[in-house]
This record gives sequence, C-alpha cells and structure tokens, in this order.
Amino acid sequence: MPNRWKPNVTVAAVVEREGRFLFIEENTADGLRLNNPAGHLDPGESPVDACVREVLEETAYDFTPSALVGVYLNRFRRTRTGDDITYLRFVFTGQLGEHHAWRDLDDGIVRAVWLTPDELRSSRTRHRSPLVLQSVNDYLAGQRAPLGLIHTDASVLQAPL
Repeated sequence: MPNRWKPNVTVAAVVEREGRFLFIEENTADGLRLNNPAGHLDPGESPVDACVREVLEETAYDFTPSALVGVYLNRFRRTRTGDDITYLRFVFTGQLGEHHAWRDLDDGIVRAVWLTPDELRSSRTRHRSPLVLQSVNDYLAGQRAPLGLIHTDASVLQAPL
C-alpha cells in the first residue's frame, strides 16, 4: 500500500464555567473563526497530555482533563490548497486551573472567549469545524467516558528509534 490513508490526530477541550464555555478566536485562511481550545497530537505525547498542552498554549489556562466527551472523525477541504484532510479528534472535559495572563497565546490565536450555548449556536458560520458545536452538544447531553479508555503505551513516550 504505497499511499496508506492516515487521519490527522487532534485533541480538544470542552470547558464549562457558570454556564459559559471556553473557546478561542483564531485567524485562519478563511478569516476569524471560533474553535474549542484544540490542536494536533505531537510525537511522544499522549492525547491527554496533548490536550493539557494545547489548552495552555491557546488560552493561557492550566487544564486537568477528567473525562473523554467523545472521539470524532471529520473531513475537511482546505480552501487555499484544495487538500482533502480527515481529522480524528479526541475531545476532553475537565477542570480549569490557574490563568497565566502573562503568557503569549499561540500564533494565530486572537483571544480566549467565553460563550453560552446559545451564543455558540448563533455563530455557526464562524465555527472552525462542525465538531465545535457537536462536542458541546454531546457534553451538554452528559456524554462522558473514563480517561482509562485511552491507553498510551510507554513506547510512545520514548525517544524516537
């Protein structure tokens, strides 16, 4: 199989505080978009560790995952290049910790923003992907799975061969 298909693995967080959810506004090729704090799984890290890192990098908040909301598959065509990309996204929920206001946010992130579910629904045209709303809806429906369902073998955490 010379051209084996491999989805891009990403992680995201659904974080609720007092009826509002934490999102980020980011500059994309398609303009300013709303997204969950999210990003790619890096080599040598578990999905849980990646989520902790991404929340900190994109919002300047510490985050401790406590449950898996869901695993999602999404197909996307890049506007600029026409590339056909599939994302496999692990979405977590958990507790927000300390805010490090002094931290710079990742490149392209304009700000972190708190929205109600209704505000999120009314801004669908600005969502980075359909998974933004889907994951919040699943969270609101009570969908949770234990983190123990995700096993990262020690070989992943070792230095590259």
